[in-house]
Amino acid sequence: METPAQDAAHMARAVELAAHGHGTTSPNPVVGCVVLDAAGRVAGEGFHAYAGGPHAEVVALAQAGERARGGTAYVTLEPCDHTGRTGPCSRALLAAGVARVVIAVSDPNPKAAGGAARLRDHGVAVTTGVLAGAAERVNEEWLTYARLGRAHVTWKFAATLDGRSAAEDGTSKWITSPEARADVHRLRAASGAIIAGIGTVLADDPQLTARPAAAARDVAERSAVAAREAALGASDGAGREGGVLEGGADAVALGAVEHSAAGATRKGGATREGGATREGATCEGAAECEGGWLVGGGARSRRVPLRVVVDAEARTPQSARVLDDQAPTLIAIADDTGTTLKADLLRLPRRDGGLDLEALLRELARRDVVSVFLEGGPTLAGAFVRQGLVDRVVAYLAPALLGSGRAALGAAGVGTIAGLHRLTFDEISPIGPDVRLIARPFTQRGRE
Repeated sequence: METPAQDAAHMARAVELAAHGHGTTSPNPVVGCVVLDAAGRVAGEGFHAYAGGPHAEVVALAQAGERARGGTAYVTLEPCDHTGRTGPCSRALLAAGVARVVIAVSDPNPKAAGGAARLRDHGVAVTTGVLAGAAERVNEEWLTYARLGRAHVTWKFAATLDGRSAAEDGTSKWITSPEARADVHRLRAASGAIIAGIGTVLADDPQLTARPAAAARDVAERSAVAAREAALGASDGAGREGGVLEGGADAVALGAVEHSAAGATRKGGATREGGATREGATCEGAAECEGGWLVGGGARSRRVPLRVVVDAEARTPQSARVLDDQAPTLIAIADDTGTTLKADLLRLPRRDGGLDLEALLRELARRDVVSVFLEGGPTLAGAFVRQGLVDRVVAYLAPALLGSGRAALGAAGVGTIAGLHRLTFDEISPIGPDVRLIARPFTQRGRE
């Protein structure tokens, strides 16, 4: 049996593999798996690469073949125990004859949970909680979605070193560098939705899309990794010595994805019309509420992020670029607002002088939007912070000073130092001449 240090090392590799699924598995979680043979050598590796595709355990077991018998499997999320678009991973592990399974995080989804219990019932040794913090972090968007029933929120802003996001005259292009802006498009492309407020739409007329080139590079890089590390059906006898898989089999590529603006197509799905209320929200117009748009071809096509405008009084101009045909768009308005706007409308209750943003996030989750990327101005950002709905902050700081102008964050419900919204830093890294800071609330509701 492996030592605790060996367990941690193999689980760290599984977490690393899981990260390759970011942006293409939604609404599924990202999962990584490492399979050892009975002698403790790595026999197979895998990650869940796209929704509907083989799960991480299946990929790793296929690579390991008969060498999995009597071995150990390391999985970042409890193996599923239900049949959806793929079979239960718990049964795949049993069929492969794995003797021990090490799990980082239990599955909070009651429809899929139970894999650990099934394995134990069939005599498999199960260890849980190994590197749970790292596994939670790599899967935080989906875990928020599964545990809290709402989309995970990343708030992004760009500012000068003295915290200004625009000059006194309202100009803000460009505070940060091209490198920082390219990084933003990468994060946008991995999100299920991009949210902005009506103030930003009226002032800047943004398109709120992820640039195809950024999405293409990101997916192409991870598809290349998939071809190397998550091969399906590698030949028997492949082993891993010193951290490198060995053996004569070539990996089977999971499919490179080509992206272009012209390649965007709607995914089929039923439309909802009229005012049937669902949990405090209604959807009007010819909205494909359950679907999305797909870009590219092959197995790892990604959904184009949904564009969402928070616009309580329905002031979005019919000519706004956010209503073009480059991506689906949802306009969130107050449930008592009258409008002639021709757009997909979502009616929400009012709250704190604006809209009930938690109702918005719950409705997005109901539509299988796991994560959202919050952009726009300080007013909407302040409302999200005030309602306790920001899960992660990504700040791009430029080495520049303005001295006056617009702050990045508006009223956030703080009147005294004792009420500060405390954050913890996860990462501080240079992006071109700028610095990117990633932080999250010190305590997060539902996760204490």
